[in-house]
Amino acid sequence: MQMNWQDLSGKLSGLWQTELYKAGDTPIYLSQVIIALVLIIIGFVIVRWLGAHLVKRALRSSGASENTVYAFRRLISFFAYAMIVLIALPIAGIPITIFAVLGGALAIGVGFGAQNLLNNLISGIILIAERPIRIGDIVELEKERGRVEEIGNRCVRIRRYDGVHVLVPNSYFLEQRVVNWTLVSADIRSVISVGVAYGSPVEKVRDLMQQSAEEHEKVSKDYPVEVFFEEFGDNALTFNLFFWTSVHQPMDIRRVQSDVRFKINALFAEHNIVIAFPQRDIHLDTSKPLEIHLKDPSEHQKGA
Repeated sequence: MQMNWQDLSGKLSGLWQTELYKAGDTPIYLSQVIIALVLIIIGFVIVRWLGAHLVKRALRSSGASENTVYAFRRLISFFAYAMIVLIALPIAGIPITIFAVLGGALAIGVGFGAQNLLNNLISGIILIAERPIRIGDIVELEKERGRVEEIGNRCVRIRRYDGVHVLVPNSYFLEQRVVNWTLVSADIRSVISVGVAYGSPVEKVRDLMQQSAEEHEKVSKDYPVEVFFEEFGDNALTFNLFFWTSVHQPMDIRRVQSDVRFKINALFAEHNIVIAFPQRDIHLDTSKPLEIHLKDPSEHQKGA
């Protein structure tokens, strides 16, 4: 038993001192790589933990915006990760010059296997620096619309109207068309179309629609509320109501539009204004007598 333990210990010691690579005259052993990886992992965990807690404290104590604090955290994190790698390698006995030797092989590996990852990483840095999107912005992609919750190293997390989270690669925001509803201002213009029956008092319709928007507390008072007589439609007189509202959540604009529609319906009902619906008038040719045939339902049943 003692001999078996000694053999096992010798094998483990030999494995621990296995030479993996030789950078010039300097051999790199498995033990050095393991120690370096452990130090790097511990350092990364500490940086992430400190970053999360410092961000929360900074948001509470300072007047800086969430986006400013988050961008500062990301930049500090990148710098801290690089320093951890540069410190961990010498501690483990791995010379920094190994990167000069491995540079060509690493470049080939990145070119073939990690170009998308590197592309998204660099795109994330550009998003933080140029800030075409920020945390809290309402963005619209090809088939998605929602609020930006996080800009990560690889992707952006967006929360849609229905609560579902969508992960979008960082590079998408630099290569594709993206609509940012709140890039410059949170104020967004809304339009509500209403059709009323022919013969309705159009001036009264205009005043009631304008009143419905002006009385809503979330409709911006910095912009005028306007009502336009759009057209004489097939079945209705069409009016468009334009107003502005400040949006902080994806559902804000829909809630305001719904409230305004409820108010319009109530005001129209109060003033006996009919909201039009599709209808068709049938005109009979009375230039000659009409033939009318009456059938007894009982005869139809007997025949059946």
